[in-house]
Order: sequence, then structure tokens, then C-alpha cells
Amino acid sequence: MTILVTRPEPAASELVSRLRTQGKLAWTLPLIEFTPGRDLQQLPQKLAALRPGDLVFLLSQQVVLFAHPALQQSALSWPETLDYYAIGRSTALALHTVSHLKVDYPHARETSEELVRLNRLQQVNGKRALILRGSPGRELLAETLLERGAEVEYCECYQRCEKHYEGAIEGRRWRDRGITTLVVTSGEMLQQLFALFPPIDRREWLLHCRLVVVSERLATQAAELGWQDIDVADGADNDALLRALR
Repeated sequence: MTILVTRPEPAASELVSRLRTQGKLAWTLPLIEFTPGRDLQQLPQKLAALRPGDLVFLLSQQVVLFAHPALQQSALSWPETLDYYAIGRSTALALHTVSHLKVDYPHARETSEELVRLNRLQQVNGKRALILRGSPGRELLAETLLERGAEVEYCECYQRCEKHYEGAIEGRRWRDRGITTLVVTSGEMLQQLFALFPPIDRREWLLHCRLVVVSERLATQAAELGWQDIDVADGADNDALLRALR
């Protein structure tokens, strides 16, 4: 098994390092990188406008990597009077590590569907909800909170930027290295990976690789693109991906 990890840095290099420690052949090809989001400078004001018991949602670890330094620059900390929710364990841990606050998260899968099932989010009528995220993605969380009577506001803390590669060169490189397994952690990256390589590389190599993804939704998308050997990890963090890659 020779593995290509397409998730962004620094998570990609961390996963590859752990795989190599286990004696596996692995490389990185990060398909996206992150830059500060359009609303990052307004984050302190947006947090200050919330009332005790209002809700703050963090939709990825990247939010913490950008938001926490922005608060520190304003000599502020995360308000203790708010209720914090994360999309999954790794994001919750990232916020808890820098803030020491309690962060609630779904223990099943790291998805918006699981997040809105949390008991404490069933009664949110009249509360304000601030959703900290990257560039616009799925709207399920906001739509559900609005239906339940909350006021919803977004704060774009970071943007995803596509990294550009020369497809024919990369096709030769990874075929020569005998890549048989691909790790993909978002639909956006899956489409990018599929579009990156010339059709001959897709037909002869790419679609024959085993694909490890992080949700059933992604597995369905991959099958529609033509992959057949697809495994769904039990989470989106590197621990879950390592379990899937065993």
C-alpha cells in the first residue's frame, strides 16, 4: 500500500509522518491552502455583541488557528459566558486547548447532520448563533438553527485557496511512485483531484486506486465520479484516517 494524502497542511505532513513511522510508504499532495478570511478582523466585535448563553459554532480546526491569534492581537480571550459547539472532537479539542472552555460536539460523525442532533440545540428559540467557518460551504446548520427560532450570523475566519499543479507532471510522478491509496477529506478536493490529471491517467490509474474518505456523502460523490474501491473513515481527524488505513 502506497498512500497519497491530499488534505491541507499541517495535517497532511503529520499524517504522513505517522504512516511512515508504521513502515508505510506515504507522500503529501495538499490540494488547498488557507488564508485569512474576509470577516476575521470583525470577530472581536461579533463575539462582544453576543449575550450570555448565546451560541458559537466552530466548523473546523482551521477556525481556531485563525481566530485565536486574531483575538490575542486585540488582547481579548474567548468569552466564558457563551455556549461553544464544534463540528467534531478534533475541533473541540483545538478550542479547549487554547481557551480551557467546555466545548460540546457530536460523538458520532463530524457532520452538520450530527451536530444539529445534539440535545442542547433542540431549544434555541430567541438565541443568537455565530457560525465561525471558512469560505461558504453547506448551509444545513444555519437553516436548521433558523427553523428552530435562532438568529444566525456568519464570520468567515479563513478562506480555502486551490493549490495549482501541472496535471501531466503529477500524473507521472505519482504513477512512478506506485500510489495505490488516496486520502481525500472534502468534496471540493475530490473534484479537484479528479480534474487535475489527464483523462488517460484517470482511466489507467487514478480511478483504480483505493479511496479513503471521511463521510458517506463523499463516498457517494466518489462513486459517481467512477471510483469503486472506497472506504469511509469513522471521522475526519488523522487518528480516524490512520484507523481506516490499517
